[in-house]
Amino acid sequence: MTAIHPRDPSIGVTVRRLHLTSLKSTATILAAGLLLAACGGDETPAADEPAPGQEVAGGSTLGQTWPLTGLDVEGEDSSAQTHPVMVAKIDNTSSSAPQQGLGSADLVVEELVEGGTTRLAAFFYSEIPGEVGPIRSMRASDIGIVSPVEASVVTSGAAPVTIQRISGAGIKFFGEGSTGMSRATDRSAPYNLMSDMSQLVDSFPERDEARPDDYLPWGEPSDLPKGKKATTIAANFGNHTTTWAFQKDGYVNQNSYAAEDDQFPTDTVLVLRVPVGDAGYTDPAGNPVPETKLEGKGAALLFHDGMVVKGTWEKSGLGDALSLSAGKKELTVPAGHTWIELVPAANGNVTYN
Repeated sequence: MTAIHPRDPSIGVTVRRLHLTSLKSTATILAAGLLLAACGGDETPAADEPAPGQEVAGGSTLGQTWPLTGLDVEGEDSSAQTHPVMVAKIDNTSSSAPQQGLGSADLVVEELVEGGTTRLAAFFYSEIPGEVGPIRSMRASDIGIVSPVEASVVTSGAAPVTIQRISGAGIKFFGEGSTGMSRATDRSAPYNLMSDMSQLVDSFPERDEARPDDYLPWGEPSDLPKGKKATTIAANFGNHTTTWAFQKDGYVNQNSYAAEDDQFPTDTVLVLRVPVGDAGYTDPAGNPVPETKLEGKGAALLFHDGMVVKGTWEKSGLGDALSLSAGKKELTVPAGHTWIELVPAANGNVTYN
């Protein structure tokens, strides 16, 4: 399958670069004016002094943190890669065991699919792994999940109506037949499609990519309001419940299908209670396909360091960034690896102890 992309992301890259260039030029002019006004002062800036960055939530600096984790960029690495954010649609049933690649993901979103089961949207950017999977199909729900960072999706395909909507939203995707995709001989279909994502990304044309926007409003643990103790979590989607236990410095998925040495390193679990509608078609077994509508507002639960903070999420449109609040104040997510549970507001349930 060839990739489809109705819009050219290079336009956004150019605009961002022009904006940054304009900011730097303005700063240079102001600095020169202040230097002349010093009337002969002999102090000059150090040659290796870094230019001031644009501050974001939590005091971080744009261009020095990763957009999907909020973590500092180490060494000489740049927070802007030469590839877009990549999202792999991974099966989340017992047939998927062992899932591969989650240990390298920056962020994971768990979404409802037909029959009350779930599927994972695993986001990769700071690190692109080798084999990832098993790869399954897209849903219209993915529009609101991947659009805020203009991610490209690795998928087995989708129903024609879903492909039409995904393409109409300007989302680029790679299906079976794309570079790096193959069927594993030690797994049963349809749970045997795997993607060598490093091979796929290496096949992209060489070009500079602008740093994506932050996926979440990143901050520091000290920014969180006082919460209540909560060391176990159960997110119920209908026929599947994902359970978590806080251990030491993070959360362990108690019923994960990932390989033991390939678990997602979860620092924060963010639960969003979301509206769910009907996608308008059924799967091959005759089950209605649900559509999570990740826009509007709803209740949120942020679990970090064995504590829970109650809040509200809001998203103006499918392509807009997610904002969080607790009371009348902004709620930020501590920088790190976050697992987002999109639990149905009407028929789902969340419990914690």
